Amino acid sequence: MAKTKKAAKKKQKPELDAVYFLKIVLYLVVGSQWVWLVNQAGVVKFPVPFGLIIGVLFASHEHFRLDRKIEYAVLLIAMLVGFVTQYGVYITL
Repeated sequence: MAKTKKAAKKKQKPELDAVYFLKIVLYLVVGSQWVWLVNQAGVVKFPVPFGLIIGVLFASHEHFRLDRKIEYAVLLIAMLVGFVTQYGVYITL
């Protein structure tokens, strides 16, 4: 019976530093994306944090949920940076 418990417990491989760094960079790039809805005069009517929405979906459906709080924090910081720098896609209405 001890063998079956030992076989059932498989060791999970630790995440490499490069993979972790790549995920953080991905969340920074995705989280800073905004969709800016502007009128014909160039006045912003409504900014939409499109990258934050996509990033939260990525973070919530990830298999390795060890650092979800850090991922959410990185997404929020990237969202604020994207808002201040007005980074994203502009759609003229």
